Amino acid sequence: GVARFVGISYLVSGIWYPETEIQNTKYKIQDTKYYILEYAAQDKLYVPKGLERKLSRYVGLTEPKINRLGGSAWEKTKEKVKEEVAKFARELLRIYAQRETALRPAYSADPEMGRILSDSFPHQETPDQIKTLSEIERDLGQTKPMDRLVCGDVGFGKTEIALRTIVNVVSAVKQALFLCPTTILAHQHFQNFKERLGSLPLRLALLTRLQNKSEQKQIIQDFGRGKIDVILGTHRLLSKDLQNQIGQLGLLVIDDEQKFGVRQKDKLKELRAALDVLSLSATPIPRTRYLALSSLREISFIQTPPPGRLEIETVVSLWSEKIIKEAVFQELKRKGQIYYLHNRVSTIEKTKLSLEKLLPGVKISVVHGQLKEKEMIKIMLDFRARKSQLLLATTIIENGLDLANVNTIIVEDASRLGLAQAYQIRGRVGRFQKQA
Repeated sequence: GVARFVGISYLVSGIWYPETEIQNTKYKIQDTKYYILEYAAQDKLYVPKGLERKLSRYVGLTEPKINRLGGSAWEKTKEKVKEEVAKFARELLRIYAQRETALRPAYSADPEMGRILSDSFPHQETPDQIKTLSEIERDLGQTKPMDRLVCGDVGFGKTEIALRTIVNVVSAVKQALFLCPTTILAHQHFQNFKERLGSLPLRLALLTRLQNKSEQKQIIQDFGRGKIDVILGTHRLLSKDLQNQIGQLGLLVIDDEQKFGVRQKDKLKELRAALDVLSLSATPIPRTRYLALSSLREISFIQTPPPGRLEIETVVSLWSEKIIKEAVFQELKRKGQIYYLHNRVSTIEKTKLSLEKLLPGVKISVVHGQLKEKEMIKIMLDFRARKSQLLLATTIIENGLDLANVNTIIVEDASRLGLAQAYQIRGRVGRFQKQA
């Protein structure tokens, strides 16, 4: 069962001693060490040295319920979870079985719209991008619905792949949804899409909690009537009111798909078995990769960096005011901007005051997940417009922010991040041709 680890004690001559008291005594304590686990109602379990292998750290997103030691609640919980897993596995099997037999007309995209979009791309396509686009074109040319994962490093051009796929589908008189994990990212993609698609007759909309109820209702109705071609948004796209108005929906693009739960991702697939799905990921989770490698999904790898892209220089060091100061002013000297990651909301304002003392004259803005979303987006837009030079932030910045002028990131307490998270965070810089 789940318990709290409350410390280590030693049993010496029938008396329990806390670890702090026993360390400097004359007793030989090698074999008297016990790990203390506390359950509900202060029930305790003493695990002797040598049985540590039976203990493992609890990993979860919520605070677990702790039951009494020896009760039946834990066994009932395990049985319930087993039943839920089996039920969910049956659901997944049914969805994938439907998709295996589903058919839809092959797409015949408008080559002129595709050409206009590719001509407006400000970079040269990499060989992997060209190969991936070719694979997607082949998928769309078949009658079996596409379910493809595009896996590539941060900043290697996955969003461009998605954009061109959307244009292919929409030019064949279909509609598309672009699902993002956060409001900030959805807003950024919306701005970028508007710029890239400005010369094409496509109608875009953004759907998040930021719009009021009447605006949201209008967008959903317009989508159902075919007046909107592409909606970009967050989990709001998975709501029932939109699913009832999917009209000519042909394509679902999932950005940073590792951020979504299995049920969320398969919600729309269940609604329409013939839906084409394109997933983008820089850190594919094991289940995703398994599905791809077992041929339930196709997979494309983008492993070639864009031309001129430089390797990010990564320095691991003890915390040092001197290093922080040097890094910040070195970036400012080349007219760049800086991310400073401090992942504790409770002390972020105190950190801002410390940084203002350390970095006189540097304009600092702060963003974290407890701010209102409209306020967050305004701060990010101001930072993008270079109204501030250093953005002090929590890990809220890890999701796909794409600012060419930010090429130094300072991560406080980096060891507290998971590996995939640290990798995503590092990918916020070095997205263009400056040394990051």
